[in-house]
Amino acid sequence: METSVRGSARRRAAGAGLAALIVAAGAVGCSKSADEQAPEMEPAAAVAKAAKNADDITSFRYKLTGKVPEQGRVRGEASMSVKPLAMSMKMTALDQSTDNQVEIRLVDKAMYIGGGAAAAKEMDGKSWIKFDMSALGAGKDMNSGQFGAGQADQNPATESTFLTGSKDIKKVGTETVDGVQTTHYKGTVSLEDLQASLKDEDKATREKREKSIKVYEKMGVDALTMDMWIDGDDHTKQFRMQGDADKGPLDMTITFLDINKPVTVTAPPAKDTADLAEMMKGMEG
Repeated sequence: METSVRGSARRRAAGAGLAALIVAAGAVGCSKSADEQAPEMEPAAAVAKAAKNADDITSFRYKLTGKVPEQGRVRGEASMSVKPLAMSMKMTALDQSTDNQVEIRLVDKAMYIGGGAAAAKEMDGKSWIKFDMSALGAGKDMNSGQFGAGQADQNPATESTFLTGSKDIKKVGTETVDGVQTTHYKGTVSLEDLQASLKDEDKATREKREKSIKVYEKMGVDALTMDMWIDGDDHTKQFRMQGDADKGPLDMTITFLDINKPVTVTAPPAKDTADLAEMMKGMEG
């Protein structure tokens, strides 16, 4: 009798243990399923989060490729520091048969444009020309476009936030960009809607984005079609902007290579540099 009772007890214990294992396994399974089926962030929210993170970027390296008004097809790579503003860019104009490579540096409120050996032949051996913005009367608004330097003083990190003004953002899918897994979003945005979307932003963010918007207004661009690729850290890995400007089509793709790493830009040697302000004074004399 006693043996029978002990056997029954063992069977009940084993049954209870088995039941506990089944319940535990079910709990783990349910937990995993819940994680897997967690609601995905809405496209507009994902884009807004990446834009918010872009406002915290202090420096970055990027490459660009595409077509810009007047210059045609271009390709380049650059490093940029936001504060203090400094930038180094090497750009190639693919549709120009000669003198198609240029290096641009922004440092200490001056822009330097280097043309290599071709420029040196025209400027008594000097391969760089210096544009001192304050001396030339440009004040605080450095507009490199006036001097043929294209996108030199534009901030791609700020421009990447433009899709937040779109009313039709949609998820395209997942894609690998430069070896990084990303989510691809797409939408259209008018500059008018983009301007209106800034009303809830803080003053610093609003002023920074408005400055970038003005660049496109001067081009005569009314609306942009934008693609945006966001990585797993909610940062923009790549974006593409397309639009119609007064002097031709705009189609530019920016790919960020790294962010918030030190960027050092130095002015070219004085012996290799011709100062435009001094040249103009000489001409006036």
